[in-house]
Amino acid sequence: MKHIIIPILIIAAISQAANAQTISDILVKEIELNRVGKDMSVSVVVNLEDLRVKSDKATLISFVLVNGSDSLDLGGVAYYGRNRYYQYVRGNSPLVAEGNGLNLRASKKPKDLHYEVVKPYEKWMNGAHVSIERKDYGCCHRLLREEAMSVGSYHVEPFKPVYRYVRPEAEVVKTRSLSGSAFIDFPVSDTKIHPDYRNNSVELTKIFASIDSVKNDKDNTITELSIIGYASPEGSYSSNTRLAMGRTHSLKEYVQELYHFESSFIKTSYESEDWEGLRAYVEKSTLPHKKEIINIIDIDMDPDAKENLIKRSYRDEYDFLLKNCYPALRHSDYYIGYTIRTYTDVEEIKRVFVENPQKLSLNEFYLLAQAYEPGSNELNHVFETAVKVYPDDEVANLNAAISEMQCEVFEQAKRHLDKAGHSAEAIYARGVYAALFNQYEEALLLLRQAEILGIDEAAYAISQIEKLI
Repeated sequence: MKHIIIPILIIAAISQAANAQTISDILVKEIELNRVGKDMSVSVVVNLEDLRVKSDKATLISFVLVNGSDSLDLGGVAYYGRNRYYQYVRGNSPLVAEGNGLNLRASKKPKDLHYEVVKPYEKWMNGAHVSIERKDYGCCHRLLREEAMSVGSYHVEPFKPVYRYVRPEAEVVKTRSLSGSAFIDFPVSDTKIHPDYRNNSVELTKIFASIDSVKNDKDNTITELSIIGYASPEGSYSSNTRLAMGRTHSLKEYVQELYHFESSFIKTSYESEDWEGLRAYVEKSTLPHKKEIINIIDIDMDPDAKENLIKRSYRDEYDFLLKNCYPALRHSDYYIGYTIRTYTDVEEIKRVFVENPQKLSLNEFYLLAQAYEPGSNELNHVFETAVKVYPDDEVANLNAAISEMQCEVFEQAKRHLDKAGHSAEAIYARGVYAALFNQYEEALLLLRQAEILGIDEAAYAISQIEKLI
């Protein structure tokens, strides 16, 4: 048993008067239960003036912290009559206060027993009381009498902040886009589309599938379609310009004919040679002369002279690039811009949320969230989905973090708080998070800052923390 005398910092305690708390010949004068940092302190003063222990008897006074089915033995003190004490000393009588307790001679008992013990605090101790038990033992360790009473209680209201969600700004127009690259093969020097040539059917399908995914949804309106064609640095710059321009035009006409867009709707441009793509490939490669080749790529000089310099200086690497990199530099990048209609009916938003949440704006996610109880799994699912759709949005991360704090999913909440920005609401949320983990100094610093920035709920949170500490 751990007996410690310490200054008492009372967080929540009830002291009981002796005249109302008695067991036979034992009077409880004082009882205090206190949270002291990470520990629970129990301090009891028991008057033993009327306690009489016969020569062959022993009386055990023990203390147990109890809350429902949870309990913790706090130890106790056993007082022995004269003969029983000598038997105990000689080893002829078993201990009464075994393990977590003291064994003393009754004639030496004090008028008042001051008993204090400190134990590590656990959550179940909030709401606990102390059970004081008296057990009288006779010969052969026979239990003659047993009494108990409950005294004192410890209770502290946990930190309960007001959680403040942020309503995202509504998008006037919900603008979205799709983009990708297609690698259309052409016979040498040819600019005409051949759908059955090599892997062209697959590559063309990429473009058609992207267009169809937008066009076939009645909630979407395509507003923009553009194609940029690229050629590789192989060959002369003038020839590559002709090929990039001609092949891009052919792809535009092929798409236009299939979908019947207006002739001016599809915008096109071209890059005669994709040096940026070549540089990116070399940067990620393990080529022996990677740095030297990149230096040549970065030189401001005639493109044909630049390619010839790489070919002459590093023939093996050039042959490798020609085979493994250059084909991928002959590509067509496409961009599809479109708008999605706005949803205002919550039931419709619920349907879209299930079928295709990517179509919802952050404000529509927020409207859906209003249909669910704070702290519910349904609400948390809405905000977690919103942050998946908008992973870098500060408001999406903030609302997800708040919902996760309410659901006690603290690890995820911390990750989202880190991406929630530095708004007054985000500072307030971080202060709440710190307080939930008893990091009161940090919490107060953040909450006071949030209060200055106009967060009214911060004052209430600050007052709770000040009471706790």
